[in-house]
Amino acid sequence: MEKYMLPCLTKKLIGIDCPGCGIQRATLLLFKGEFTAAFHMYPAIYPMAFFFIFLILNSFTTIKNGEKIKLLLGVLAFLTAIINYVLKMFLIY
Repeated sequence: MEKYMLPCLTKKLIGIDCPGCGIQRATLLLFKGEFTAAFHMYPAIYPMAFFFIFLILNSFTTIKNGEKIKLLLGVLAFLTAIINYVLKMFLIY
């Protein structure tokens, strides 16, 4: 299945990981039930998954304080991805 994944353009052109590197592999691991491996591959996978699940639920139902929850989950997913990226860059380079 991994041979069908899209390559990272940033990694191919510049030679360094982008903030999204690993998300496809982490999603595949998540679907395989390898939850710890998915987290190690891309720690922001869980905040992003909760964010997208909430977006889907919120489109079908009205959730009290939905906009605030959506903003909170979006910011949490974004910050987790950025913090993971910065830590990875400091550890690699």
